[in-house]
Amino acid sequence: MCRLFAITSREPVSPITAVEALDVMREGHDGSGVGLFLRDLGGPFDEMKDAPILSGIFTESGLKRLDTFMMDLGFMTKYKLTIKVPKAPPPGVPKRDVYLIRAYEYPEEWDSKNEEEKYRELVRLRLQLRRMGEEKQDMIVFSFWPDVIMIKEIGDPLQVANHLKLDRKELKARIIMAQGRQNTNYAINLYACHPFFLQGFSTMTNGENTAFIPIKEYLSSRGFEGYTGYQSDSEVFTHILHYTQTALGLGIEGYKHVITPLQNADIEKHPNAALLKSLKNTCRRMIIDGPNCVIGSMSDHSLFMVQDRKKLRPGVVGGRPGVFAFSSEICGLDAAIPDRDKSKDFQPMYLDTAIVGPERQEVKICRQTDPLPLPN
Repeated sequence: MCRLFAITSREPVSPITAVEALDVMREGHDGSGVGLFLRDLGGPFDEMKDAPILSGIFTESGLKRLDTFMMDLGFMTKYKLTIKVPKAPPPGVPKRDVYLIRAYEYPEEWDSKNEEEKYRELVRLRLQLRRMGEEKQDMIVFSFWPDVIMIKEIGDPLQVANHLKLDRKELKARIIMAQGRQNTNYAINLYACHPFFLQGFSTMTNGENTAFIPIKEYLSSRGFEGYTGYQSDSEVFTHILHYTQTALGLGIEGYKHVITPLQNADIEKHPNAALLKSLKNTCRRMIIDGPNCVIGSMSDHSLFMVQDRKKLRPGVVGGRPGVFAFSSEICGLDAAIPDRDKSKDFQPMYLDTAIVGPERQEVKICRQTDPLPLPN
């Protein structure tokens, strides 16, 4: 199993907060890797919310290729955070040249593009850079999106965080998602490391998805370039979330009905029975098979947790107005928010979706038996 931790805070916090929460749950992960997703950024990035930010790992030659490629397209650097590390990394952590976080100005010719066109083009460019890096093994590109930073590395999470000096003042965010990896593969590919991200939506999962192949095949046939990669069977959770919101026009409450639909007898009793019957039929190839606990982040900065029907992966939500956290274990929650009212901690069951909205005032619980908000 892996261990998951996510925090949403009115005030920007350091990724060290999330990594330390993972560290107290270390019996649930083997220290083989860590993934961090940061959004609603603080520090210098707080003043450039619309600037696309590229984050990844580069060799010196890969960095030169990146610079040439981006300049040819008309992207100019607006701000950069280049993390150069000691030549001798901690045990188990690969030797790298540069961890790069760079915000860009859009090319002038993009001024005529609307937001949807820009966002689709950012996906295309990220995938193009990924292919370029895989060809020469000189770039690993995790994200290219406004107000988002992703950091992934092999090794013990706390050692990696100290190695990269992630407690630096420039690197803070109001939403942080972190996964401590349990390696279930012989070789570790950083593209298989959670969290995953696509066009404003991010998820990470503790569990396994044995329905991966039919889900991957269905998404790959949708005609959207971003539904690709799939080094991990859990990446489809992000893409299903994206599809549910953008193609089906459903809110977060609808996500649960797609991945774990109600039994037919329960659908018959539901206020939206006709819709749910149709949804279960048309989206049947996106039904997951767990066990899985999924934590996700929405484009509106909401954070959520869901469980599948098997409910065999732990998960708990708690906090206080202004700051809430989602954790695989209560000890992770205790490490990050010790001064909360613990009697209000909530462990979602298989019908529940636990949501903390962008206002960060409370945990909202939606059950699949509740009426489903309909798209406008």
